[in-house]
Amino acid sequence: MGCGTSVTGSRAKKSERAIKAAILIQRWYRCYMARLEMRRQYALSIFQSIEYAEEQAQLQLSSFFTFMLDHFTHLNVTDTGSDVQLLEYERMIEVPDSYRGPRLSFPLTVADTNSLLHAFKDQQHLHARYVLQLLHETKKLLKQMPNIIHLSTSYSKEITICGDLHGKLDDLLLIFYKNGLPSEENPYLFNGDFVDRGENSTEILIILFAFLLVYPNHLHLNRGNHEDHIVNLRYGFTKEVMKKYRSHGKKILNLLQDVYSWLPLATVIDSKVLIVHGGISDTTDLDFLNLFKRNKMKSVLRPPRQDIAVKGMTRPSSSSSHRRQYTSDLLDVGKHMCLLHDGVNSGPLLEARYLESSVCMPSMPSELTAKEWKQVVDILWSDPKNQNGCTPNKVRGGGCYFGPDVTARLLKRYNLKMLIRSHECKQEGYEISHDGQVITIFSASNYYEDGSNRGAYLKLNPDLIPRFVQYQVSKCTRKRTLHQRVSVVEWAALKSLREKLYSRRSELIAAFRQYDPNYTGRISATEWASAMESVLHLDLPWRTLRSRLVQLAPDGSVEYLSCFNDLEIEPAIKEVQPALVETLYRYRTDLEIIFNIIDKDHSGLISIEEFRQTWKLFNSHLKIDIDDESIDKLARSIDFNKDGNIDFNEFLEAFHVVNKFENK
Repeated sequence: MGCGTSVTGSRAKKSERAIKAAILIQRWYRCYMARLEMRRQYALSIFQSIEYAEEQAQLQLSSFFTFMLDHFTHLNVTDTGSDVQLLEYERMIEVPDSYRGPRLSFPLTVADTNSLLHAFKDQQHLHARYVLQLLHETKKLLKQMPNIIHLSTSYSKEITICGDLHGKLDDLLLIFYKNGLPSEENPYLFNGDFVDRGENSTEILIILFAFLLVYPNHLHLNRGNHEDHIVNLRYGFTKEVMKKYRSHGKKILNLLQDVYSWLPLATVIDSKVLIVHGGISDTTDLDFLNLFKRNKMKSVLRPPRQDIAVKGMTRPSSSSSHRRQYTSDLLDVGKHMCLLHDGVNSGPLLEARYLESSVCMPSMPSELTAKEWKQVVDILWSDPKNQNGCTPNKVRGGGCYFGPDVTARLLKRYNLKMLIRSHECKQEGYEISHDGQVITIFSASNYYEDGSNRGAYLKLNPDLIPRFVQYQVSKCTRKRTLHQRVSVVEWAALKSLREKLYSRRSELIAAFRQYDPNYTGRISATEWASAMESVLHLDLPWRTLRSRLVQLAPDGSVEYLSCFNDLEIEPAIKEVQPALVETLYRYRTDLEIIFNIIDKDHSGLISIEEFRQTWKLFNSHLKIDIDDESIDKLARSIDFNKDGNIDFNEFLEAFHVVNKFENK
């Protein structure tokens, strides 16, 4: 008996130790997963903050880019000609016998859509003649549609709703693989932002427009904020079209302006579910939106000549004086670039009364009213927030933040049940907010970086109960462990943030030293965080991020100069004066837009003289003391083949901030 009792007690102790061990392992695992989730969330926050800051810069500089388009008309031909002229132009384009891609005939059939899908899977391009014909037919069809589409479900089918695709063809193909191709039995709604950022925006547009022509009652498209020709200049679609269709790219881009302007603005399902790309505001009026002539809105970045900044587009605040100065600098650069490029004195066109961005902006056609413009801006650019009320969206620079009370009032006013929108990358591909009344759906997986987010689409049945389907396109992602996936995303986010730090190095050091009058090289974590936010305006958790960006002293203070210690520019131009490198890097995205506008044939080449004169202007207006010899040295170092021209794509790559120790 005693022996049996001893054995039983031993087993009990072993069991107790095993339970304690299991509890410890479970606690460790939960902490481990919580840390991973925190890292993943702040990485996504970094990516989003930088993205929205770029959008804000684009909106605040819209007067400058609009001026450039107005005076370099090869990208601003709003009249594409009559249908007869367009058809004649299309007929003049010959399709050579050597062309192995799809050959389309109109009206399109299901066989044509299947041919396109197979061709794009094999990385073929559709010939320019067929692209123009497709756009022409799409425009004719869209013109017959109302501003707000009304759909209904039945007991035999669901409607599939997809969010942003942003040129990610693999995501679209995966959606079709998992959910089936569009058809009468399988209707789809794509909620805007088909283009920009990804490499296959052209193919996505072609596929969606082709299915629209085959199934006009069963495939539907809403306009997004990236269906905008000026936005496309910054985010890659313009460059993609010109690269793929160099000879006819301008005609395609010009025709696309019209196609964009005829895209419907919203969709209502079963009179209960409203679907718009961005969101709503406290002044959104669906009745008004349904009546005005939507094709007047060629670009959100070209509002009427009225002082509508208070209600619509956010202007730089007093804390953003550098942006106001930057706008002025770019306007002056634009003036001199006109003189350099055209060889005529067009200076009077740039008088301050016309270009002063803090007062008014260049006009769209006079028929567009301020109310029409604001109504469209709000539904294309707005985002939901958790707090009640409606406030300007200062993070993006356009639209508003709308709270649960704004949603509830609009739904009650129009007897609606739910608002579905897109416009924001979500880690899981979707998000439910405002007590279930607002759904965000985002369909571009790996949007910022491989593994950064899932994509999703939703299926809406007659009961109006959404069913979400998630996915992630990436062979590499599946092969990595969770820790590896998070580490890759985190590294990419921090790399992007470090590049931002480098581009504002001088301003950051000045802000740090306001808290360090004795030049000790150290400030408190709170002071460091305040200085970072005052310069970068990214609204990030800087105290959480400080251990990843700077070295900490033993007393917990921040050695603020250490955030630049491991950053350098690619070796090709390291000998160039640091102040010039920093300036070029800060403005490289906007420079690309400027040169895209000036470079009429989109060859990517600019003359060394043009480069030299441009940067002399930047010197004088940005008050940076850089001598002519440094600029010449920079120009010569970039002109690798010594032909007197600079490959601007290589120029952008040259100004690439890297981590000195990343290879180690």
